Amino acid sequence: MDLRQLAALAAVADHRSFSAAAQALHTVQSNVSTHVAKLERELGVTLVDRATGELTDGGRAVVERARRIQAELTAIPTDLANLAGTVSGPVRLGMIGTVGAWVLPLLIPAIARDHPAIDLAIVEATTTSLTPQVVARTLDAAVVNLPVVDPDLATEPLFEEDRVVLAPTGHPLAGRSRDHVRLRDLAAHPLLLEPAGTAFRDDLDAAAARVGVSLTPLAEVDGMRALSALALEGFGAAVLPATAVPIPPPDGWRRLEIRGLAPRTVGLATSSRGRLTAPARAVIDEVRRLVAAAGPGRPGVRVHDRAPSDDVGPPPTVGGEPGAL
Repeated sequence: MDLRQLAALAAVADHRSFSAAAQALHTVQSNVSTHVAKLERELGVTLVDRATGELTDGGRAVVERARRIQAELTAIPTDLANLAGTVSGPVRLGMIGTVGAWVLPLLIPAIARDHPAIDLAIVEATTTSLTPQVVARTLDAAVVNLPVVDPDLATEPLFEEDRVVLAPTGHPLAGRSRDHVRLRDLAAHPLLLEPAGTAFRDDLDAAAARVGVSLTPLAEVDGMRALSALALEGFGAAVLPATAVPIPPPDGWRRLEIRGLAPRTVGLATSSRGRLTAPARAVIDEVRRLVAAAGPGRPGVRVHDRAPSDDVGPPPTVGGEPGAL
């Protein structure tokens, strides 16, 4: 078994065919096929289903290990550079869009100023898309909606933010005299919601169930910025974290506090297996610093009081108290 064989198999996993994997590796298809076939003979198992291009269960197990090996090899030169006094190397950071909208304009120039030798790449996506990439070590870390439950992930809370309703002009909720609603009030209206199975939606449904109501989706969209955009286009009222709502909302739109509902928790997710590279640690420390400095100035945001540390702990408990409404 050698690194070229593992790289070939990982490329097939990423690109779903031998030809596309060869193109990504800047080689010919026969080389990729040869490397995978040698690895299969050595391990005594079929790793790729030739009919579909999909990995077998054995292939997925090998790729999971291969990615960790590749990540550790990539970390060697960056750690050595750090020992020599220079923090340099690539960092791939994932970030949910609602946080990226206010953190990235601060983070990117800060890294360029303080760590110019770091090559920072940002991947904006939803929590459900980002966390598997952290597990696979294709991302060094990600800022995501907590909690996430995965033994291969370590998490650390950064801040909490209120959950609110954004109601467009003409919607019954926009005409309310009060600046808040209860879950019972929301149950009377179809709403723009995240899909069931996401942490944000599951917390919302659990809180509604505790007061004996259920929420009706007008549409389910996995992405807070998309939900906010739909509400701002007048498609319907959306349940959102506070940072997904424009400051101030457009004329006629209403931002309503949801009484008795626990806040959303946003935090960092990293792999629980292996050591972060020096540049990844530097970027994470900068994220912590910027959130602590800028977060308190944003409506509905409360920064977690945890001191910066390379250690990460279990996700916080999120959910409203029974009877809080």
